[in-house]
Amino acid sequence: MGADHSSKIVGTVWGLLILNTLGSAGAQTIVPLPRSLIQMVTMGALVAAFTLALAVNLELRIRPSAYVSLLTLLLVTSVVSSANLGSGFGALFRCARLALFVGTLWLLSRWWDGGLTFVRHHIRMYFAVLGSVAAGLVVSPGAALPDLYGGRLVGALWPLTPPQIGQYAAVIIGLTVLLVLGRRTDRTSAAVVIVPSVILLALTHTRTATLGLLLGLALAIGSLILTSAAARRFFAWAVLCAAVAAVAFSSALQAWFLRGQSQENFSNLTGRAKVWDALLAAPRTTWQQLVGMGMGDKSFGGLPIDNSWLAVYHEQGLIGIALVAASIIALGGVALLRPPSLPRACAIFLISYCAIASYTETGLGDASPYLLHLTLAASLLAAPAAATPLSTPEAPLRRISQWTRKSEVS
Repeated sequence: MGADHSSKIVGTVWGLLILNTLGSAGAQTIVPLPRSLIQMVTMGALVAAFTLALAVNLELRIRPSAYVSLLTLLLVTSVVSSANLGSGFGALFRCARLALFVGTLWLLSRWWDGGLTFVRHHIRMYFAVLGSVAAGLVVSPGAALPDLYGGRLVGALWPLTPPQIGQYAAVIIGLTVLLVLGRRTDRTSAAVVIVPSVILLALTHTRTATLGLLLGLALAIGSLILTSAAARRFFAWAVLCAAVAAVAFSSALQAWFLRGQSQENFSNLTGRAKVWDALLAAPRTTWQQLVGMGMGDKSFGGLPIDNSWLAVYHEQGLIGIALVAASIIALGGVALLRPPSLPRACAIFLISYCAIASYTETGLGDASPYLLHLTLAASLLAAPAAATPLSTPEAPLRRISQWTRKSEVS
């Protein structure tokens, strides 16, 4: 099988993994989609991803990865905690899903070389997802900005919630900005991605995604300041623009950030703190504290947990928390040891974003976009990045279609 053909299949597999993690619960769509149909599509995408990955890697050549190894241990913990069926047969189904997900990552690890190939796959697929959101907004603004979500942007064609849309927009904005600084794309092509993504992010009123984007980019660009003049210029202009915006638009920014909530509601994180307190106060046996209650739907008492660490504690126990923490620490430690480079900066952005978002979002303990973001970071750190100056020009991407340009496959 040719290298170019294999690269296309690998890109398809990555896109199918993203489709699987879009979820099946969200806003009401213009054309009602039965949840069973959505689940059939997402699970079918995962099965197809695993099958294609296996077909393109029949030799089962895998690359050692501490991150995926820790995910495998997390899978084992999930199976052990779910075996008693305390969370029902659905727990075993979720374990099977996670097993296929992790197995596909192992098969894809063969192509992790510290390059930007998977970054481009990531941007391309999530940009397509955001395109469907924008299309829904144009076709039916009322369905895309429903009163049920306080006028925040949702997916009107595919059921996506405001936090989901905000997350996808923030991630591709951050990665695209870094590609521009590294001269891996031209500004026109980047603007095609960044401008509509910023608009969609603003319409979601998602504070977590916005803070994750800003802080993640600050850390990523900070890692390039000593070696990249472009990074230094961008950082200086960003600080200046932020200062001016804070002064000139302080009231508007505060209103956007509060989303019309009272100070009390804002202080308890829109009711999340009450769920967290109840979860921590619930009685558990020693075994349940160690391995959790089994894989569930990331809720407690019928309410969403909305915190990755507490969700992992609830479902996979203290052992699960230790494994998730170890995976993030491992990725962060490797990133700090790498010499300054664009792949390292992208990895730092992704790790930082996921760590920040984990406080009010779930996903670190199950197949989710957050695990894909961290997997992308692992692929960027799989090999020492070449310490070439970021100012060295490369052939720019001239059209948005060229986001799909493939790098050489080992």
